[in-house]
Amino acid sequence: MKARPITGFAVAIGLFALFLPGKTFARVADSGNSEHAIRDLLRQQVGAWNRGDIDAFMNGYARSDTTTFVSGDDVHRGWNVVLKRYKAHYPDRARMGKLTFRDLEVHALSSDAAVATGRWHLQRSNDTPHGRFTLILRRLPEGWRIVHDHTSSAEK
Repeated sequence: MKARPITGFAVAIGLFALFLPGKTFARVADSGNSEHAIRDLLRQQVGAWNRGDIDAFMNGYARSDTTTFVSGDDVHRGWNVVLKRYKAHYPDRARMGKLTFRDLEVHALSSDAAVATGRWHLQRSNDTPHGRFTLILRRLPEGWRIVHDHTSSAEK
């Protein structure tokens, strides 16, 4: 039997097949690293909150005029606006309470975007407000940051 010459098309298909698994593996490995980085960012936010440091807590948000916080029927746009909202609603350690996140799920949307959902809970001396959140995060030059936060409170 005579060997057939390899055509340019066959070489292109072979190279495509050769590199496809590596790219797929890189995306899967990267999404795991992204999830770890996002979970770490949220742990840092909880730590900052529980130290009473709203400024450090806000480091988890993108410092942008397009950063959005939605709660109830209110929409707040801009990092500075969101910061002022937090400081107005939580003026001291007693109002801040102790924050915990539970049932956290992180899903990559692309190599530079992800969505995280979970439950938040505040333990304060007189009450225990809680609810759910959905965060959209982007990978920015400074790392993963929240660009959109939709937080709801559970009924009492």
